[in-house]
Amino acid sequence: MAPRILVDATAVPADRGALGRYVDGLLGALHELGADLVVACQRSDEARYGALAPRARIVAGPVTLVHRSARLAWEQNGLPLVARQTGADVIHQPYYMVPLQAGCPTVVTVHDVTHFSEPEEHDPVRSGYLRSATRTAARRATRLIVPSNATRDELVRLLAADPARIDVAYHGVDHRVFRPPAADEVKRVSDRLGLHGHPYIAYLGALEPRKNVPNLIRGWVRAVAEMHEPPALVLAGGPGGWDDEVDAALATVPVHLRVIRPGYLSQASLPGLLGGALAVTLPSRGEGFGLPVLEAMACGAPVLTTRRSSLPEVGGDAVAYTEPDADAIAAALRELISDPGRRTALAEAAVRRSERFSWTVSAEAHLRSYRHAAGLLAGQ
Repeated sequence: MAPRILVDATAVPADRGALGRYVDGLLGALHELGADLVVACQRSDEARYGALAPRARIVAGPVTLVHRSARLAWEQNGLPLVARQTGADVIHQPYYMVPLQAGCPTVVTVHDVTHFSEPEEHDPVRSGYLRSATRTAARRATRLIVPSNATRDELVRLLAADPARIDVAYHGVDHRVFRPPAADEVKRVSDRLGLHGHPYIAYLGALEPRKNVPNLIRGWVRAVAEMHEPPALVLAGGPGGWDDEVDAALATVPVHLRVIRPGYLSQASLPGLLGGALAVTLPSRGEGFGLPVLEAMACGAPVLTTRRSSLPEVGGDAVAYTEPDADAIAAALRELISDPGRRTALAEAAVRRSERFSWTVSAEAHLRSYRHAAGLLAGQ
C-alpha cells in the first residue's frame, strides 16, 4: 500500500522562484505517478495546486501564513494537526524545517549547506535560522532528501549526518516550459527589455554573495568594454537575499555599457530570456543543485558556470567553466563571445544533457524516500 504523503507547500513565495519551481515540478510529477497526496499551502496557491494535482486533497492554511513568524509556528503546531486529520503516513517538508512533534515520519529537503561552509556569503539572520533548522532536521527527520551528491557529502562532513538516512534526488526541469525558444519568443523578451535585438549576457537568480554577481559585473565589463558592439548584461530575478557589493560594482560600469535589471520575469518569459542570450552566466561560489543552470541548458543556452559544489554534476561536459574571480570570468566570457561555433556546440550539448533530468525521475526518487520513511517508523 502506498503511503499518503502530506507535502507542506506553505513556504513557497509569491514570486515562485527556485523553491516554487521545485515544489510545482515535484507535485505535478508525483500526481502523474499516482501518489496519494495531501498538499498544505497558502490560500493564494489553493487553485494552483488543485490544478497541478487534481486528485490531491488541498488544505489551505490560515491567512496569517503570509507572515513568516506565523508560518513557522503553524509548521510546528498546525501541520501535525493536518497530518492527523487527513490520515497522512509521511510529512514532507520541502524547505529545511521539521515539526518536532509530527506524529508520523518526516522527510525534509535540505537544498544546500553553504550557510555552514560559507556563512559569510549569507544574510546573518536568515543564515542563523537555516543553520538551526538544518541541524534539527539532521537529528530529527526520518529521512533527508538532497538534490546532489555534493550536498549529501557536505551534509555528512559538516553536520556528521548519517549517510544511511540521506537520499539524493536530482531536481528536474519541465521540458514543456524550458525548451529552445522560437524566434518570436526571443523577440518579445528582447523588446520588453528594451534591447530590440541587441546581444546580451544573461544572469538569472538572487542577488546574494554566494551567487558572485559583483565579480560577474566586473568580469563582464573587462570582457566587453573595448568591443565595437558590446553585449548588454541582464540581471534577472529578485533580490532573494542581500549583497552590498552589487551596487558598488554597478557604480563602476562605464556609461557606454548597459546593465538591465528587470526584476522577476514570468516563467513564460524565461525560455526567451535564456535561449536568446549570447551566454547565460552563473558563476556561483556554491550551489546545492543549480536549477537555473539546468533550465538554461534546457533552453539551448551556452552556459558559463563554476566547478564549485554540485554544478559539475548538473553541467557535465555541456557547459563552460570558469573560476569565480573577475579576471577568470572576463577571459571565459571573451572566449565565448568571440567563438560562435563553440557557443553552438555548447548549446546543442546542453539540450541533450538536460534531457537526463526530469521531474518524473526526481519524483520516483522522492517516492522511494517516502516509502523508506514509512517503513522505518513501522519497524520494518
